Amino acid sequence: MHRSLSSLTQRIERALDERLVPAIYRDVAPVHVEAAHLPGEPIPAREGLALAYQPFTVGQPWGPAWSTTWFRFTGEVPERMRGGRVELLVDLGFEKAGPGFRSEGLAYTADGTPIKGIEPRTAYVPVARPAAGGERVEVYVEAAANPRFTGVVTPLGDRETAGDLPLYRLDRAELAVLDEEVHALVLDVKVLHELALTLAETDPRRHQIQRALEQMLDHLDVADVSGGAAAARARLAGVLAAPAVPSAHQVYAVGHAHIDSAWLWPVRETIRKCSRTFSNVVALADEYPELVFACSSAQQYAWTRQHHPQVYRRVAEKVATGQFVPVGGMWVESDTNMPGGEAMVRQFTQGKRFFAAEFGVEPREVWLPDSFGYSAALPQLARLAGFRWFLSQKMSWNQTNRFPHHTFWWEGIDGSRVFTHFPPADTYSSELSGRELAYGVGNFAEHGRSTRSLLPFGYGDGGGGPTREMLETARRVADLEGSPRVVVRTPAEFFAEAEREYPDAPVWSGEMYLEFHRGTYTSQSAMKRGNRRTEHLLREAELWCATAALRAGHPYPYEELDAIWQETLLLQFHDILPGSSIAWVHREARQTYAGLAERLEALVGPALTALAGPGSVPLAGNAAPHDHAGVPALGLAAPTVVDAPDVSVRTGPDGTVLDNGLLRVTVDADGTVSSIRDLVADREVLRAGAAANVLQLHPDTPNRFDAWDVDEFYRNRRQDLTGVAELVVETDDPRRARVRMTRRDGESTYTQTVSLAAGERVLRFATEVDWQQRETLLKVAFPIDVHAAHSSSEIQFGHLQRPTHTNTSWDAAKFEICAHRWLHVGEPGYGVALVNDGTYGHDVTRDPPGDGLGARGTTVRLSLLRGPRYPDPDTDRGRHRFGYALVCGAEILDAVREGYRMNLPLRRHTGGAPVAPLVEVSNPAVVVESVKLADDRSGDVVVRLYEALGGRAHTRLTASFDLARVDVCDLLERPDAEIAALAPIAVEGGAVDLTLTPFQVVTLRLTPAGR
Repeated sequence: MHRSLSSLTQRIERALDERLVPAIYRDVAPVHVEAAHLPGEPIPAREGLALAYQPFTVGQPWGPAWSTTWFRFTGEVPERMRGGRVELLVDLGFEKAGPGFRSEGLAYTADGTPIKGIEPRTAYVPVARPAAGGERVEVYVEAAANPRFTGVVTPLGDRETAGDLPLYRLDRAELAVLDEEVHALVLDVKVLHELALTLAETDPRRHQIQRALEQMLDHLDVADVSGGAAAARARLAGVLAAPAVPSAHQVYAVGHAHIDSAWLWPVRETIRKCSRTFSNVVALADEYPELVFACSSAQQYAWTRQHHPQVYRRVAEKVATGQFVPVGGMWVESDTNMPGGEAMVRQFTQGKRFFAAEFGVEPREVWLPDSFGYSAALPQLARLAGFRWFLSQKMSWNQTNRFPHHTFWWEGIDGSRVFTHFPPADTYSSELSGRELAYGVGNFAEHGRSTRSLLPFGYGDGGGGPTREMLETARRVADLEGSPRVVVRTPAEFFAEAEREYPDAPVWSGEMYLEFHRGTYTSQSAMKRGNRRTEHLLREAELWCATAALRAGHPYPYEELDAIWQETLLLQFHDILPGSSIAWVHREARQTYAGLAERLEALVGPALTALAGPGSVPLAGNAAPHDHAGVPALGLAAPTVVDAPDVSVRTGPDGTVLDNGLLRVTVDADGTVSSIRDLVADREVLRAGAAANVLQLHPDTPNRFDAWDVDEFYRNRRQDLTGVAELVVETDDPRRARVRMTRRDGESTYTQTVSLAAGERVLRFATEVDWQQRETLLKVAFPIDVHAAHSSSEIQFGHLQRPTHTNTSWDAAKFEICAHRWLHVGEPGYGVALVNDGTYGHDVTRDPPGDGLGARGTTVRLSLLRGPRYPDPDTDRGRHRFGYALVCGAEILDAVREGYRMNLPLRRHTGGAPVAPLVEVSNPAVVVESVKLADDRSGDVVVRLYEALGGRAHTRLTASFDLARVDVCDLLERPDAEIAALAPIAVEGGAVDLTLTPFQVVTLRLTPAGR
C-alpha cells in the first residue's frame, strides 16, 4: 500500500504515459502521403486540392516559416478495423504546447468541405464510426508552418526576414481505431488523480480515491490494457459516483477559444485560425449536445463568412441551436486605454449590428478577458449600448496589488455601473483540470456571499478551443465529491444567476488599471499616431459628409465609412494598437493607416467642395467642437487674424527670448526651455532651476515582456540630451517665432522646434526623431511649478484624476499612465495642460524633497519612443514626428479645447460662401463628439455629445434645419425610454434644451422636417 499520494502519483503518471495513453489507439495502418508546397500566401481550398502533389514520407521535413503545405492522405480502412471508431491520426511536427502555436492545419474532404482543425491536442480526423471495412480514405490537410516565438530576438516575425529553412517534419500519418473504453479509462484516472492531488492529507476523500486508484492499477493487466479497461473502470465507478457536498461551489463552464486577431501571426493567419477552431467546435457540438461555446469578435465571424462560407454556415446552424454563442458584442476584443470615445462606441455598435443582422442575437455581456486594463469610461458606454454585464480576468496579472473582487459592480466616471465577473481560476483557457477547478474555488473572493463563478475552457490565444477530453471531464465533475459542481452553461445564464444571487455586490469605482504592460502606451509609435489621426479623420469625414448631404444633397458614403470604421476598429485590437505584435503585423498596419488616410481625405475633399460651392473665397473648415480663429465649431467660414501684438524675439549669448505679450519664453543656448513667464498671471510656469522640453533617455530592459512592459527601475538611470549640433532662430513670420535645434546621440538624431504664436498662451513643440536606439525609453520632461495633488488625464468622454503622490501601493504602481489628447496638473487658481497629437504614455511625479520645506513642483513627461527587441526586434527604428504643446494658465476646459484643436486643425479650402454648422451648442462644457447620418439610412442626423468637465451643464442645441422629431437614443441609435429618462429634453422649434450630469454621454437623433 502506498503511504503517500506522491509515490502513487509516480506510479499513475508512468502508467498513463507508458501504458494507458499509448493504448488509446490500436490496429494502426499506414496511409499514402503526398504533398504540395506553397512558398507564398495561402490559396483557396479549391485551388489547394487541384495542386500537383508529389510523394511524401513520414519523417520528411516541410514548412519554411509562414509557408503552407497541402498534404493528401489516401488509403483504405482494413477489414480488421470493422466495427471500430476509425480516425486518421496526423502529427505535423507538434510539440507539447497547446493548439494555436507553431504548425497547425485544416482538414478537408476530397470535395473541399472543411472537416476540422489538426492541432496538437486534436490531431485526428474522423473516418468511420462504426467502420464497415474497406472504406476509401482521402483527406487533404492545409498545413501552416507558423513559427513559434519564445521571447528571444528573432527574424521570424516577418516573412521578409524569416528565411527558407524547413521548421517541421511530418511525424505521423496513419489510420487507427480509437479504443473508447481505454480512452474513458484514461479520463477516469486523470480526473480522479487530479482531484486527489488538490485534497488535503487529512481529507478522507483523498484516501478513498487513492485506494481505488491503487486497486485499479494492481488488477490492471498492462499487457492487455484494452481487454481489461472495462474491469478497471468498474473499480473506479464507486468513487466517481460519489456526489458533491451540498455546499459545493458551482462552476459555470463555457467553451472558449480566445483567438488574438493578430499577435505572433499576421491577420491572414488569424483568418485561418478561426476556420480551424470554428470547424473543431461545430464538429464537437455534433457529438456533445451539451457543448456551449462562447465566441466574441464580430470581425472573426465576418472573416469566416468571407473566406470559409461552409464553416460559417455550420456556425450559423450552431448559433441557432444555442451551442455557438456570440458574446461581447464588439468588433474585436480591443484595447480600451487608447481608442477614442467614438471608436469605443463603434466597437460596440459595429459588433452588435453584425450579430443582430447575421444571427438575430444581441449579447448582453462585454467580453474582454485579455485587454491590458480597462478605461473608467466603459461602464457608461456598455450600458448605453445595451450591455449589463462585463467579463475579464486580466486584472489577476497585477504585479503589485491583488484585485479585491471576483464578482462586483464596476462604476464608471459618470456613475453608471455594470455587473462584473472575473473568473477566479485566473484563465480564459482552462483545461478543466482538477488543479484549475480547485484553484478557482480557493481563490474566489466572494465566498459566503456568492456560490458560483464562471470558467472558460478550451485552448486559446492561438485558438483551438475545447476538446472532447474537456467535455468528457466536464461530465465526470458535474457532481463529484471533493470537486466543485460543474455545469456547461452560457455566459448569460451565469450572469443572470450571479446577479440575482448577489445584487448587493461591492463596487469598484473608476479605472481598472493593470499593473503590468505599461509599455503598450508607447511601443510601436506609428500605431499610436495612425490611430489618433484616423479617428479624427473619421470625425471630419462623417461631419462634412453629413453636412453636405443636408446642405447640398451630396451622397452620404455609408458603405465606405462602414468599411473604414471596421478596418480602424480591427487595428485597435489589443495586440495591434498596443504595439505587442510581430513585425509583419505592424508593417501591414502602417500600410493600412496610410491607405485609410487617403480614403478619408477622398471623402472630406469632395464634401467640402460641395458645401463651399464654386468661388475663390478663402475659407476654413473647423471640425473641432469649439470656435477657432473666427470659424464656428463644426462650420466653414473665413478665418480671422488674431488681434494681438506680434511676437518679439531677442537673442543673446545666454539664449533666445520669445515674447507675445502673454508668455515670455526663454530658450537657452542648449535648446532647452529655462523659463516660461506667464505675463497674464504674473508667475513663472516652470520650477526654478529646471528646464523644460528636455529629451531624456532611460535604459529599458523589463523583466519579462519587452514590447509590453516598462518596469519602474528604468528610472534609476537617466541621460538628458542637452548637446546641440545646430540651433536656428526663425523670425521670418512676425506672427510666430520659432527656435529649431538639432541633437545627435549615437546613431539617433533629434530635431526640435519651439514655437510661440501671437495671441496664444500656448507654447508649441514639434519633435522629429530618427530613432536608432535599442532597449531605450525616450521621454520629454516639463517640470511645472504647481503643487498638484493629482493629475487629470483625458479618457473617452471625460477625464480621470490620479494622485501624484505614492501614499499607497496602488498609487505607486501607477508610475506610467495613459492619457489621450491632454493631461492637466494644477493647484487652486492655476493650472497647466500638456496636449499632444498622437502619444498616450505619460508619467507625473512630485519634485524631489530638497530640504523638505515648502511646496513641491510637479513634473509631467510624455513617453515618445521605446526600442524593445521582442516580438519585433526593429520596433520603432526609423523616423517619427511628435507634436505637443504646453497650455499655460489652463483650466480643464482649456485643456479640452486645445486638445481638440491640436488634433483637428483648421482645414483650408476655397469656395463661394461660409457654411453654418448643422448644430451648435451653447455651453462650451458640452462637447459634440460626433455628427453623422443615422446608420439605418433614414436621413436622420445623429449627434453625440457629452459633459466634459465632470459637473452638471445645461445647454441648448440649435439645429440649422427644421426638426420634425428629436429622440434620445442608445448608442445603436434606437430611441430608448430608460436612457431618455436620464437625459430629459425640451424641443422648441429648431432648439433642444437639455441638462447633462457629470460626464454624461447623450445621443440625439434629429429627424429633419419634410423628410
